[in-house]
Amino acid sequence: MPELPEVETTLRGISPYLQDQTITRIDVRQPKLRWPVEDEIQSLVGHRVRRLSRRSKYILVETDAGMAIWHLGMSGSLRLVDPDTPLAKHDHIDWHLSGGKVLRYHDPRRFGALLWVAPGQTSEHLTHLGPEPLSDAFDDEHLFNRSRGKTQAVKTFIMDGRVVVGVGNIYANESLFLAGIRPQTPAGKISKARYQRLTETIRKVLAAAIEQGGTTLRDFVGGDGKPGYFAQQLYVYGRGGESCKNCDATLKEIRQGQRATVYCPQCQR
Repeated sequence: MPELPEVETTLRGISPYLQDQTITRIDVRQPKLRWPVEDEIQSLVGHRVRRLSRRSKYILVETDAGMAIWHLGMSGSLRLVDPDTPLAKHDHIDWHLSGGKVLRYHDPRRFGALLWVAPGQTSEHLTHLGPEPLSDAFDDEHLFNRSRGKTQAVKTFIMDGRVVVGVGNIYANESLFLAGIRPQTPAGKISKARYQRLTETIRKVLAAAIEQGGTTLRDFVGGDGKPGYFAQQLYVYGRGGESCKNCDATLKEIRQGQRATVYCPQCQR
């Protein structure tokens, strides 16, 4: 599933080709995505893209006629192609742009979405979200205060988008390892000092992934448009049963919230 760094990479890849372009036509070949594509999305036709941004794993495209919100779901991708590029299976939506390119949405599992928000309105999908992990609003005070009295495991706590957005499974595993915190520890039992360390590692892991995405960005124009997961040197994720890179202890793998969790029984307490 595309995580925050992958979505940020996608945004950076497509932005130069959408900013200040007019949407001249929208072709919706498959409206049945995670949420149905509303007919009102056609109101964007004839309007210029004023601003592009990201909120959590949503890409926001603002025009005078309203805002479009892209969500890549589990298998979605966006790329820029020429208008005569043959359609592939699962190419569900095209945005034709005044510059001559087409923004094409591909999604085999159809769990992504294209939403429309009227001018001056706010999407219900954005209102409940916690702070961005690389923003000033995210700090140890925030995590510590939100965790008080909570018995849920710290890993599921930091993966809750109402607490902080964008800390997906890969990055939660890695951040907890670097902070030396066991993923099963109840969130309410962790001290403020340890949350300070965890806040720092979350920032570090996500910033590194975004930076690496910037240096290994695939061609979003005519290429496959799929950034995939970054070739990072992962410490624990996907390495259950292998040796810890820090202490040589055997990494343990458990399931939390139907997701794989890997940790070091020696380095993480």
